[in-house]
Amino acid sequence: MQQVRLHRMAIQFLEVSGQRGKPMPSHDTLVLSEEEIAEGAQRIRDRSHQPHEDLGLYFFLLATGARPLEIARLEIRDYLDPTGGVRHSSEFRPEVAINGRSRPLFFRSSRLDEVLSSYLAERVLLKLGLGEDGAYRGLDPATRLFLSSSGRGFEITPYEANGQRQFQCRSILEAYRKIFRYAELKNLTALRARHTVAAKLFARGADEVQVGLLLGIAEPSAVRAQFPRERLTLEQLVANLI
Repeated sequence: MQQVRLHRMAIQFLEVSGQRGKPMPSHDTLVLSEEEIAEGAQRIRDRSHQPHEDLGLYFFLLATGARPLEIARLEIRDYLDPTGGVRHSSEFRPEVAINGRSRPLFFRSSRLDEVLSSYLAERVLLKLGLGEDGAYRGLDPATRLFLSSSGRGFEITPYEANGQRQFQCRSILEAYRKIFRYAELKNLTALRARHTVAAKLFARGADEVQVGLLLGIAEPSAVRAQFPRERLTLEQLVANLI
């Protein structure tokens, strides 16, 4: 009877969660491999009508773990310094970060820099967001880093939720949906990209505090809940110790 009752409870849980008949997702399914990332990038390059910007948006997610709204808010000055060099150690300004708190933003991906360099050069040729000659590669530092198809920054609109002022950017979400279709990677979302970033950081020895700082999550317990670290079994840990 105990086993029957437990079986019935399990079925009820799956029905409520909408997962009946589907395997529960594992941590592995949320993390993109290097091969998948490269294959997705090649498909975007082959299919996109604006490959430089679309690849920039794609790699930005995977290099920083930023949220789409935060990416929509970034400006040229967040990426470039006045001489036109990349700001390798930058920050999410309070007005950019979703939680209103500044946090580190690092640009240390040669793949991302290569794509963004091509994208920004293309913007200069198209005369989109130009500034003074000789500074910020000829671009206005206060213009958005990424532009919508209209040639302006992605539109961000405020709304009220639970008595609090919130913001949304539907146009960049639509841009990412299009990019994800081009990439043709199963279940690719902005959240899966953040899982990939967290997993890579953990693999390099980062702890929950460091991952939370980079992803904008204040509590280590929240990091553990949202991005659980892969744990090896004891058998795996002791294999070939010497």
